[in-house]
Order: sequence, then C-alpha cells, then structure tokens
Amino acid sequence: MEIASTTFVFFLIMDPLGNVPLFLSVLKDVKPERHLKITAREVVIAYVALLVYLFAGRFILEFLGLSQEAIAISGGMILFLIALRMIFPTPQGIFGDSHVGEPLIVPLAIPAVAGPSIMAVLMLMSQNQPLLPLFVSITVAWCATATILLASTPLHRILGRRGLTAVERLMGMLLVMMSVEMMLDALRSIEWH
Repeated sequence: MEIASTTFVFFLIMDPLGNVPLFLSVLKDVKPERHLKITAREVVIAYVALLVYLFAGRFILEFLGLSQEAIAISGGMILFLIALRMIFPTPQGIFGDSHVGEPLIVPLAIPAVAGPSIMAVLMLMSQNQPLLPLFVSITVAWCATATILLASTPLHRILGRRGLTAVERLMGMLLVMMSVEMMLDALRSIEWH
C-alpha cells in the first residue's frame, strides 16, 4: 500500500495532465513530426534527473549541510506556489515565458516533469525510506506521466482545453493540501527536537 500511495503522490507532483498544455504550447512552433521525438527525449531526461536525485539525494543534502526540515519546508513552499499557479493560471503558464524554438531540457524535462518539488520530495524520502520501493514508485509514476505526455495531442483533442484546465485545477487543489501537509510535518518535527 505504501508504494501505491507514494506512486500517486509522485504522479500528482509531476502533474502530467497539467503539463499537456505546456508541452503543446512549447512545441507549437516545432514541426509536428518532431513532437513525439522531442517529448520522448525530454521525459527520458527527466527520468534520469529523478534517479540522480533519488540515489544521490542524501549525499547532496549532507554535502550542502541541509536538514530534512529545511528541504521539507522549502519543497512544500515551492509545491504550494506551483499548485497556486495551477489553480490560478497566468498568461505565461506555470513556469513563466514560453520558450522559442526546439526545447532541450528546459522547460519540459526540468522543471515541468522533474521540478524542484518532486526533487525535494525525493531527497527527503530517500533520507528515511528504503530506496527500492521509492525507485519502483518513481518509475511507475514516471511511466504513467510519460504515457500521458506522449499522448498529449490526442488527449488534448479528447478532453479539450476546458477539460484539461478542470483536471489541472483539481490536481492543483490536491497539491496545495499536500504542500501544506509537508510544511506542517516539518514544523512538527522541529517542535519535537
């Protein structure tokens, strides 16, 4: 059950349905026959970045001298801000001004799929949970995310702009609650010290 709930959390944070409009917007000036290849490349780059944070997260924290509480609170704050932008979108989208030309790594792989919030959560979880279940969870969540993003053009046709907006706002509401819970957990652990 733990793997299922962690997978769901990772899936929500990666927000594939919310990223469909971003992917379509960034790729609108790219030749249509390149869309699938670019999307595949970007989700693979995102997966590699996620694995680096999963397996090297604890060493990064130790090297930088950051506490679990600092990561949890800052990750919660970033997640909260992203969630607010999902609920109340700006004309520039979740990550600011759109990119011109063919994207590479930014903004699709990082921060759209492998953003600061998922990286903070991975580093935090890798501190006190076994790596194998986390690896399974992040891999399953990434597979579901990659599938949705690779099918972004047909999905956009099926759900339409309003359907995608409704799903993104619903996911934003869930992320707001998760971000507040992350910060509250960190504050509670500070009180116990």
